[in-house]
Amino acid sequence: MRQFKRTALSLAAAQTLVVWMAPAIAQNTAAPAAAPAPAKDAQQLETVMVSGRRAALATAQKIKQDSDEIVDSVVAEDIGKLPDRSVTEVLQRVVGVAMDRVSASSDPVHFSAEGSGVVIRGLTYVSSTLNGRETFSANQGRTLGFEDMPPELMAGVDVYKNPSAEQIEGAIGGLVNLRTALPFDFNGFKASLSGNVTHNSLNGKSKPSVSGLLSNTWNTDLGKFGALIDVAHSLSSARTDGIVVDPYYIATPTSTQWNPRDIGWRQQSYDRTRDGLYGALQWRKGDVESSLSFFRSKYQFDWNEFNVIAQINPYNVNVLSGSYDANGVLQKGVLTGKQNADGSYQGIEVENQTRFSKRASQTDELAWKIGGKVNDQLTLTSDFQYIRSKTNNFDSTVGTAVQLPKETIDLTGSLPRLVFDASDLATLNDPSKYYWSMMMEHLDKGKGTQKSWKGDARWVFKDNPVLNDLRVGVRIAERDAETINSSPSYNWASVTHAWQLGWNIKDLAWIANTDIPTFKNNYNGYFGGKYNLPALYFPAPSVAFGWPNSYQKLHQLYLQQCAALTHPDWGWKPGVTGCDQWNSAQGGVQWAPATFTTDPAGRNSQKETTTAVYSQLRFSFDELGVPMDGNVGLRVVRTRNEADGYTTMTAAVPPAGAVGLAVPPLTSGGKAQNFNQSFTDVLPSLNLKYKANAELQFRFAAAKAIARPQFSQMQAYLPMTQSIEVDPKLVPPTVTKVSQTGNAAGNPLLKPIESTQEDLTAEWYFARNGSLTVAAFNKDLKNIIVNQAFNQTVIDNNGKPTNFVLNGPVNGAKGYARGLEFAYQQYFDHLPDWLQGLGLQANYTYVDSKMTRYNAVYSKYCSPGQGQDNLNLYINGCDTDARTFGDVPLANLSKNTFNLALLYDRGPVSARVAYSWRGKYLYGVALNSDNTGPNQTNALDTNPASPTYGKHDGDANNIPLGLPLWADGYGQVDAGLHYKFDSGVSVGFEAQNLTNRTYKQFMQQHIGMLGHNYFTSGRSYTVTMQYSF
Repeated sequence: MRQFKRTALSLAAAQTLVVWMAPAIAQNTAAPAAAPAPAKDAQQLETVMVSGRRAALATAQKIKQDSDEIVDSVVAEDIGKLPDRSVTEVLQRVVGVAMDRVSASSDPVHFSAEGSGVVIRGLTYVSSTLNGRETFSANQGRTLGFEDMPPELMAGVDVYKNPSAEQIEGAIGGLVNLRTALPFDFNGFKASLSGNVTHNSLNGKSKPSVSGLLSNTWNTDLGKFGALIDVAHSLSSARTDGIVVDPYYIATPTSTQWNPRDIGWRQQSYDRTRDGLYGALQWRKGDVESSLSFFRSKYQFDWNEFNVIAQINPYNVNVLSGSYDANGVLQKGVLTGKQNADGSYQGIEVENQTRFSKRASQTDELAWKIGGKVNDQLTLTSDFQYIRSKTNNFDSTVGTAVQLPKETIDLTGSLPRLVFDASDLATLNDPSKYYWSMMMEHLDKGKGTQKSWKGDARWVFKDNPVLNDLRVGVRIAERDAETINSSPSYNWASVTHAWQLGWNIKDLAWIANTDIPTFKNNYNGYFGGKYNLPALYFPAPSVAFGWPNSYQKLHQLYLQQCAALTHPDWGWKPGVTGCDQWNSAQGGVQWAPATFTTDPAGRNSQKETTTAVYSQLRFSFDELGVPMDGNVGLRVVRTRNEADGYTTMTAAVPPAGAVGLAVPPLTSGGKAQNFNQSFTDVLPSLNLKYKANAELQFRFAAAKAIARPQFSQMQAYLPMTQSIEVDPKLVPPTVTKVSQTGNAAGNPLLKPIESTQEDLTAEWYFARNGSLTVAAFNKDLKNIIVNQAFNQTVIDNNGKPTNFVLNGPVNGAKGYARGLEFAYQQYFDHLPDWLQGLGLQANYTYVDSKMTRYNAVYSKYCSPGQGQDNLNLYINGCDTDARTFGDVPLANLSKNTFNLALLYDRGPVSARVAYSWRGKYLYGVALNSDNTGPNQTNALDTNPASPTYGKHDGDANNIPLGLPLWADGYGQVDAGLHYKFDSGVSVGFEAQNLTNRTYKQFMQQHIGMLGHNYFTSGRSYTVTMQYSF
């Protein structure tokens, strides 16, 4: 690392010195005999401040038309005025880009009204830059959380579809570059102040946002100076209401009736604070220019969730008066619990969870750039950057529970329906029926830093009919990333549940007998008044965020009940309490709060150093009578990864005198282990543009690109287990099976995903802001990262190699993503009178994809466990009857997306009605975020060849679930109307989700695509005002 720093500093110092000496060099250089012809330069994506939507669209179109590369841009209509309320929503309007509307792909059960991420051309392999410099959030990934970035600070957003050699590597789907303004982008003094208030119809709350920019320039004898400061503070409050249907089960392998475990509901209220600070200093004298900038993005997201879920074994559910469709899927009926000996039913234990979560993140960037001409042909540029990012998260869930007599359900409508009769309501409205049930907390934190330097040189060819310029450069970057999870990670503990009665606790911890606060949630206006739910008693939010003191009080309730239960004669020692029984089974009853420890299972520490060199030649054949130009280049990058890790071994101990299979001798324990790897990637690129005439042009682009693994996929923690089975009936004891397995948290030796890609476009620019473009693209992928089994050799105590079968991420597949893009925009200025302001924007993207594993894994049925014995789980999925699904498509890829916007811009009036639609796509298989994944180990074994045929979790069989979870197609209508006065004041009104659409998710089972989650976030209305001078 020291060598890296010395090399970077010496190179940077040398180049900076040359730049500063450029004016003197120029003065001492003989003047040429004749002035050189103007350089045929590429279109630089410089920030140009415009005013009005027409001007913004025209500027974005000009950037696309003149660029050497294939790029789509969005330009701010005015200072701090991108066309949407978040960067993710801005990006979704770009052709080829789609937005995620959930908190994260790994957590699809939490809807996000402002979006959380983007995919480009169906791929998540997206990189992000800020003013051309790499940037990121400390979230175990490699890109920004775009929802964290204040859109008020942005002057524009560019999406590159095919890379050039001088761009930073790491993007396969595309590169998103966020642009901010510099002082010289304005003519002298400029100031702007904006404010808005947004009201959410579902929670009835209104929140303000403000932003302001101040910029000025000065001409002095020392050169031109400029200073700019831009600040933003944004508050948002919203609510999401949701209905959830659990997976469907059959009772026996021969049953034909599929019943859901239950229907639950959740209500999430969130408050978001987003702050931004950007400052820039700029100086220019002669041909030398320098800029120093600081950027800060600060984000805090707090939410409360009230979640109602059933705590019942699905095989104990009885259905009364059920009606079924042709596939045997329940349509209507009454769900209740096990039947008692007297013919009555036990009902369903319903848990009412109050969850509080708080996530705070901050990213700071300091950058200094200086460049200038050494002579009329050579230009040098030096660019320093330092990034520091951090994030902290606290998550707390506490629950009460009540025995609900039954659930009467109707699944035939657009929303699942619950009906509660008088006996149900009497139970739910009686606080004496509720008891404290559970508690669980989780903490994590992360930090990341990066130091980078980039040096570029550009040589302009004079009097050459073909060659424009040659660009060469080097970039050196050193990045550290660390995330730490609490130990335990999710610290679940029971207080009192019905299933503990009689063996662990004497009675339930009734809320009426405690002073721990609860509140009655009336669910007023649920789903905007479309849904009637009964009131329930939940833990007060103060109990959730009062951790750890509130948790200690809850644990004392458990201790009282377990100590009160004694077992006179249950096969245990007389007088042993329920606490002792739990202590024996669980290793202790004393609850302790989750804390940050040195436990390696929760720590992921990574270091990455990259060194890249590039050369790019720009050319043009215009002077030879061929209207074609472009660039060809080569980027060579060497990446070195270092991961601090830990490996544990749990060795089996055969009984004395055992015979049978040999058991390799191993020693239990753990050791720290560091992993190092390096790889070099050679990335050629070609971008060609053929201008048929002033309006029509064609492009061809080809390149090789890479996307490095996420840091979360590279965690170097590996627990390995050696287990044996011994036949107790044989004498001497006989070892009949030896299993040597492990579940890797990550794989520090992963290689980058690679893509060989081609693009072909046709672009017709028939007006200043009128165009029609068509693009075809193909990306051939290899080294796709998937979860599957792989072998690892371990040396035993005798010095002999023995094989362990591990499960974890590997470069295990290849595939492709190919498709078409269509984009159109036009203002209809030929219309009469006031209709001349009408305009239209439309785009459509089609993507086809396929993934093929290098080592195909498939069997008709899943097996118990989540390791190597059940390879199907993360590949082919597992249904509730243990059948697999076979091949599933690439995750997060929608075949169809489109945007349509009706515009009106004439004089001081600007209006837009925009519709954005994304087709269905797969979140993933075996996600642990809800009851469709491996956190449920209750699949019924229907494999006739299995020794546990017909059994499930309660019968010594633990087959986990892995249902493919899908997002349904979703479209949303947004609108805005703005009026600008001559005084520089503009006012506006905006609305989001005008049609109040419901967002749906489906779970895939062999009986069909079944409704799983249903969300609504209501409409939002915003009043805006801006003053610029």
